[in-house]
Amino acid sequence: MSKAKEKMKVLVVDDEPSILMPLEFLMRKNGYQVFIARNGTEAIESVNKELPEVVVLDIMMPDVDGYEVCRHIRGKEEMNGAKVIFLSAKTKDADIKKGYAVGADLYIPKPFSTRFLMEKIKDLTAS
Repeated sequence: MSKAKEKMKVLVVDDEPSILMPLEFLMRKNGYQVFIARNGTEAIESVNKELPEVVVLDIMMPDVDGYEVCRHIRGKEEMNGAKVIFLSAKTKDADIKKGYAVGADLYIPKPFSTRFLMEKIKDLTAS
């Protein structure tokens, strides 16, 4: 089997280790190259350095929130094709609308199904 297509880079951003660790494991198991960030500042640094194709992003974090991270991604020309998926406990219509307004490709409320998340990532990245 040729390695023509490089492993897709996925950045998982969440301040909850109980979400971060299983998602990191799941993404690796599904063949993705995974980077993790525990807050918005780490997320922005990782985005700038790694240029991931997919960013799975929490909204409520202690420093820079997910909305701001998403705005940063959308403002970077090199990140034009990147997919941003919000995973958030913020489930009010206004929060979801704001997520899409700042540039999310998908907004998944917590708690979420990991199978559903993996299907959505595959759907979003299928070329």
